[in-house]
Amino acid sequence: MAEVRERQARLNIGQDTLVRARIALGYFVLVALLGLFLRWLLVSPVEGVNFKYFLHAHSHVALLGWLYCAFFAALLYIFPVATVTERKSFRRQFFLTQVSVLGMLFTFPVQGYALFSITFSTMHILLSYWFARSYWQHVQLNVDTRTHGTSLKYIGAALLFMLVSSIGPWAMGPIMAKGTIGGELYYSAIYFYLHFQYNGWFTFAVLGLLFWFLEHHQVYFNRSWAVRAFWWLALACLPAYALSVLWTQPADWVYAIGYVAVAMQVVGGYYLFKVIAQVWSETKRLLQPWVRALVGLSLLFLVLKLALQTASAFPYMADLAYKLRYFIIGYLHLSLLGFVSLFMLAFLLQQGLYRLGRYGGIGLILFLAGFFATELMLFGQGTLLWLGLTALPSFNWLMFWASVPMPLGLVLLFLGQRGLKVSGMGRIV
Repeated sequence: MAEVRERQARLNIGQDTLVRARIALGYFVLVALLGLFLRWLLVSPVEGVNFKYFLHAHSHVALLGWLYCAFFAALLYIFPVATVTERKSFRRQFFLTQVSVLGMLFTFPVQGYALFSITFSTMHILLSYWFARSYWQHVQLNVDTRTHGTSLKYIGAALLFMLVSSIGPWAMGPIMAKGTIGGELYYSAIYFYLHFQYNGWFTFAVLGLLFWFLEHHQVYFNRSWAVRAFWWLALACLPAYALSVLWTQPADWVYAIGYVAVAMQVVGGYYLFKVIAQVWSETKRLLQPWVRALVGLSLLFLVLKLALQTASAFPYMADLAYKLRYFIIGYLHLSLLGFVSLFMLAFLLQQGLYRLGRYGGIGLILFLAGFFATELMLFGQGTLLWLGLTALPSFNWLMFWASVPMPLGLVLLFLGQRGLKVSGMGRIV
């Protein structure tokens, strides 16, 4: 009887994880469709439709729907809860998270930043506090720190940076109340949030999952290098916020902080990629073919991300990025889609939480084709304008058509999840 109960408990945990991962992928589809709609609005504005309001919905669902839910599923997959009470608590958290995300999805397009959308986004912040606290308590009590010491360092930092990022939205209230919307302080608060989400929470969560995979499969890696990478990157994340405000042309000491931050990141990146080079030949044999390609691309985009951050420390490049928004949009998409999202798709595919199905491979090819095409056009248009050359004609039309394959590909991948089983013991439809 005890064995049956344990088997059922494992099944319930697996079902919870599959549902969370599937919902996250559904949000990814919605994000891509919203992005395509935004591209259409630039080509043919619709009367009564506010572009900025839909942009808010797009960005919030991307960060707080797709990626937050994907990490929620993945983190509870690698270190599953041990008791019924904990499982119920995380189920309740995830359900309330869906209320907040759907609330933002339907209120931002209608009112932008206003009472109801702010209420739902505030709700999500409070839920993230609850998740960070309960998850960290769970792993401290139930996870062997000797086996998973490295991954826990990165995951702990990820949760901490997620909490720190919320200072930005909290600051928005007083800033908006003073009527300074659109000023330097307003955008500095937004960039504070984005910096600690992209470069803190998402980056360290990805690296935590990567090191968990190495630990789980007992792949040898130099833990001293991994810990050095952790400390250099974690300590660099705080002063690296200076890179996000260089567009304001601040005092020289702010630029100096930026230089120090990128130097620390370079050192951290050096140790991190020493570890990756050390384990890559053994690790790639453990990965499925598609997963191997996605992880390789994700790591390539991590290198490009760090390189672009380093370049942004120089006043000329910081001013250039501010004047040519194509570079900023391209960088944000490179980080969010190229680095983080590709890794999460790879991780969830490798663990069997997603599957390719009949058309999933075609879907990934379409998604990648759209991503590469739009990135080339964004950086290409920015470069042409920088050099004073003729800009790409009909740019918005070209971007719209180049974006079409992304939601189409994700829809094909999403449809392939029907009937995905939990370790052969159950079925989630």
